[in-house]
Amino acid sequence: MDTPLRLEVIVASVRPERFAPVVAGWFVRTARARPDFDTGILDLMETGLPVDLTESAQTQRFRDRLAAADAFVAVTSEYNHGYPASLKTALDSAKYEWRGKPIGFVSYGGLSGGLRAVEQLRQVVAEIHMVSMRESVSFHRARKQFDADGETTDGAALDGAQRLLTQLAWWGRALRTARESDAYPG
Repeated sequence: MDTPLRLEVIVASVRPERFAPVVAGWFVRTARARPDFDTGILDLMETGLPVDLTESAQTQRFRDRLAAADAFVAVTSEYNHGYPASLKTALDSAKYEWRGKPIGFVSYGGLSGGLRAVEQLRQVVAEIHMVSMRESVSFHRARKQFDADGETTDGAALDGAQRLLTQLAWWGRALRTARESDAYPG
């Protein structure tokens, strides 16, 4: 097997009393159970990215972390039919570091399960030259889908996470090989 892919799981919500750590924690445990990934967590609450997109030490540390990654998964909530502003700031805070890399989505929310946020994100990540995974994970009425230990028995989510990770591993290996042999032309 190749060297494990560096997967960064981006925790998008920065709201007080957010549910994001529960969903992200479950997904990170799922990803870490697979030998094809070396999984880290990029919690946007902790990055300190300037919302005005000015250059800063925090921005450079964030970009360095992105540059070292082979793949990403954004764990996102849905706010007012869209994704959190913190995630837009993160996407706009870097440019070349995202390019030629795959991204998957784990969403959560009320009735929509965050699916409208993911549909918007697919357009944004295409514009910054990323490859969006077809498979995704969505939790409708998320707070009811997890037990006190942060685990879920939602069969669709369990299956979806494995399918997402399998696609992410394939694309991650293919794109890493491509980037190593020839610089991305974007």
